[in-house]
Amino acid sequence: MRITEILLLLLAGWTAVGAVGVTASFVQKERRKAFKNLGWIVGIWAVYLAILLGTSLLQPQRIVKTGTPQCYDDMCFTVMGADEMPGYLMHEGSLVRVRISITNRGKKAKRESSLRSYLLDQQGRKWTEVPGLTGVSLNTRVPPGGTATSEPVFKLPHGAIPQGLALTHGRLQPGLLVIGDPDSILHRPTLARLNP
Repeated sequence: MRITEILLLLLAGWTAVGAVGVTASFVQKERRKAFKNLGWIVGIWAVYLAILLGTSLLQPQRIVKTGTPQCYDDMCFTVMGADEMPGYLMHEGSLVRVRISITNRGKKAKRESSLRSYLLDQQGRKWTEVPGLTGVSLNTRVPPGGTATSEPVFKLPHGAIPQGLALTHGRLQPGLLVIGDPDSILHRPTLARLNP
């Protein structure tokens, strides 16, 4: 667990204790004390969110080379490359298949249940996976010390040039409020280059 994740947990715990204190003050009709404590909670969260947003906006986008693992605890995801699937949708655009190696470095079978991927093109447009063409999911359960390969497929229109693949846990998860996390508010995603 990273120091920023511990900081968020401490802040959440402190907020919960503070909320109990504020509620108790209101119940005991100590409105001045309740509003003072509530002001502290709001103020500390305002400072925390300012640091979170400032870090997200100032931190440069991280771009990793093909073959570089991106790890979430014991689960590692490595973009191995990409290729265009010939013969498909020639009149509508192209299908790009990305090879991702999934490795479990832990001691029991695991999966990264909420992980998704999307492709960014050179114009900054986001393209999501084409359902039904992927095969093995990024969320597949991998045995301890095991490896699996996922090959998500993305449909791109004519003229779109892939820039990189981003992995995300989505917007409704704790990383949203972790300072410096690639999934935090306004943070630019970590991009894996699709070819060396």
